[in-house]
Amino acid sequence: VNPQTFYNRTKSSRVVHALVAGIDRYPRKVTTTMGKKKIAKRSKIKAFVKVFNYNHLMPTRYSVDIPLDKTVVNKDVFRDPALKRKARREAKVKFEERYKTGKNKWFFQKLRF
Repeated sequence: VNPQTFYNRTKSSRVVHALVAGIDRYPRKVTTTMGKKKIAKRSKIKAFVKVFNYNHLMPTRYSVDIPLDKTVVNKDVFRDPALKRKARREAKVKFEERYKTGKNKWFFQKLRF
């Protein structure tokens, strides 16, 4: 999920870069025989928020429209660890909400290549 793109080059970052939110730890497999508590525990997601160089991103035909709050998830979060934790938490909550709705199932599966 790409919340923001930065085309302007600054002294701290001389390359074109993008703020990216993604999944660090994917949800585990859930079956119908499991209880609600176990399903809730296995449905947890660990999110990350990073700035990537555009050369290190690979465009694909896939896209996900998960709206992240731009006031919480922005480039300024990297200056303060508390703000970064808040941004990660925001991404985690949004990802878990989308996972529970059952949409974009391919997004919540670990890439195997």
